[in-house]
Amino acid sequence: MAVDPRRVGLHVLLVHGMGRTPLSMLGLAHELRGDGHAVSSAGYVAAWEPVDQIVARLHARLAQLATEEAPYVVIGHSLGGVLLRAALARTPELPSLPRHLIMLGTPNQSPRLAGRVRRFWPYQWLSGEAGQLLADSEFLATIPAPRIPHTIIAGTGGPRGTWSPFGGEPNDMIVAVSETRCAPGDPVIELPVRHTFMMNDRRVRQIIRDLLAP
Repeated sequence: MAVDPRRVGLHVLLVHGMGRTPLSMLGLAHELRGDGHAVSSAGYVAAWEPVDQIVARLHARLAQLATEEAPYVVIGHSLGGVLLRAALARTPELPSLPRHLIMLGTPNQSPRLAGRVRRFWPYQWLSGEAGQLLADSEFLATIPAPRIPHTIIAGTGGPRGTWSPFGGEPNDMIVAVSETRCAPGDPVIELPVRHTFMMNDRRVRQIIRDLLAP
């Protein structure tokens, strides 16, 4: 259904992370609706859906939003950000692009933890093809850098030290800050939050709301 721009600000599409569902983004969706935005979600099951199938469905959803009157933005948590980047780069080109892409803890570089656990069957069972592709730096390198304004929010609430898999590098327990950059010079907003529930943090939500404000 088309969105009446006289009644709402933007149409915001939320894409959750691996092993989660659209329910994980409900709190953020509620706040954005309170700000006058229309909000919808795109779901997937990484454990058994091929990545190309997920990306194709997401591309079709973006193409639908691109035909509506209201401008749209996209927000992805973790793997959701990678899937959005892949969908934005897919052909045919979208009629219009989102005004903004916001990525929360997205591993835009191959995360070292995925490389360490990719051969363990529990990880393979829970993450499916997507989990294996995240451990493949060549796959992530095939996804072009976003051609639209984008914001990366990364967590620094993870452990650091000689016993940590991240050493002294800031991380959110799953993804290092350096692994969230699409390119080496990308600016990153760092907050002392952890990966899994960062979308529920009031500081993360406020940054998102400020980015989407008129």
